[in-house]
Amino acid sequence: MDEDLRVVFESRNRQSCADRALVLTSLQIPFQLVDDGGSCALVVPAQFSAQASQEIQLYEDENPPPQPKPVHHLLHQDALPGLVGYVLVVCLVAGMAGFSFFGTNWFVAGRIDGELIRNGEVWRLFTALTLHSGAKHLLGNIVFGVFFGLFAGRLLGSGVAWLAIVLAAATGNALNTLLLESAHRSIGASTAVFAALGIVAGYVWQGKLMSQDRWSNRYGPVVGGLALLMYTGTGGPNTDIGAHLLGFICGFGAGMILIRFGFDQDARRSQLVAGAVALGLVTSSWVIALAV
Repeated sequence: MDEDLRVVFESRNRQSCADRALVLTSLQIPFQLVDDGGSCALVVPAQFSAQASQEIQLYEDENPPPQPKPVHHLLHQDALPGLVGYVLVVCLVAGMAGFSFFGTNWFVAGRIDGELIRNGEVWRLFTALTLHSGAKHLLGNIVFGVFFGLFAGRLLGSGVAWLAIVLAAATGNALNTLLLESAHRSIGASTAVFAALGIVAGYVWQGKLMSQDRWSNRYGPVVGGLALLMYTGTGGPNTDIGAHLLGFICGFGAGMILIRFGFDQDARRSQLVAGAVALGLVTSSWVIALAV
């Protein structure tokens, strides 16, 4: 080979040098691959340098380096208003139901009743979320609701998070009612609790970790959510496993939808409107239930 050699490519990535060496080989351009242990270079005789540089440039234009997938950066929102609202609503309903305000049996008026829901009393899908069988039932759902609601609120903002939780939980109740016999009856915010868990898992999985290569990172939120569901949502003879599972599934879908279509988390007006709608759904459902 001619002693007058020119460097046409240099890199610390040996595979990059090898790829371009194949280009030169296919065009029968003589070259040497020089590797000093820290970097490598392709050198060619001076009379071939212009052609070699041009062909390498064409190769690079046709094979641009892969761009990393954009990662959704999570911005922590103010979760406190939603948590306060949740605790106040379930405690207020518990107190009013316990004392039979307005001379009405709130449990009969607001519980999940498969037959009545099939006959059009769809407001029960919302009212049942605020009823509890006793102090232990209420306290448990407050603790877990605040815990999972905190994460959902920090991800989505208080208003959007609780509107998504209420809608996902009501949908879970509806599906559970349709899948079970018409005599099915239930109460409790646990469906909403697991909807919140599902929203967090779906949002994080779809938005932040899908771009990671390791399967443990991609599916970690899903596995973790299901593990918590199995640990906290399947125990006790009176546990409505179907409602818990469907609440989680509906919440998971809601979380994926929210991040796929996007929304302005920082828009205070949007958060206020969403929060008002969530509260309005529960309040109007109770107004209808007590008036019937």
